[in-house]
Amino acid sequence: MSTVEEAEKGVEMFSRYDLGGRLLTVNKAAPRGSPPQRVFEPSFRIYVGNLPWEVDNGRLEQVFSEHGKVIDARVVYDRETGRSRGFGFVTMASETEVNDAIAALDGQVRALGIV
Repeated sequence: MSTVEEAEKGVEMFSRYDLGGRLLTVNKAAPRGSPPQRVFEPSFRIYVGNLPWEVDNGRLEQVFSEHGKVIDARVVYDRETGRSRGFGFVTMASETEVNDAIAALDGQVRALGIV
């Protein structure tokens, strides 16, 4: 970037930008030898384990959206086989929504509609 303002705008625009299913981490570069400056935003990410093999991203998002605004929902797949690894992550819009979703869904396989 040619100015500090452009760099700050780039960080703002592309931090957590979804690129090919992965959220980018974008920070300003620090001069050599100085510690990196990281901008940490609160994350409202939930680990979801023991998922039935049939659950995909859409179903995971659908179930959690009943408990708040879902920013992202991803089932983790094996790179070689393409099969679900049985877990995923859901990012909600707020801490309250995270807590509500956990309270409602923890241990609830039936909520996924695959029993």
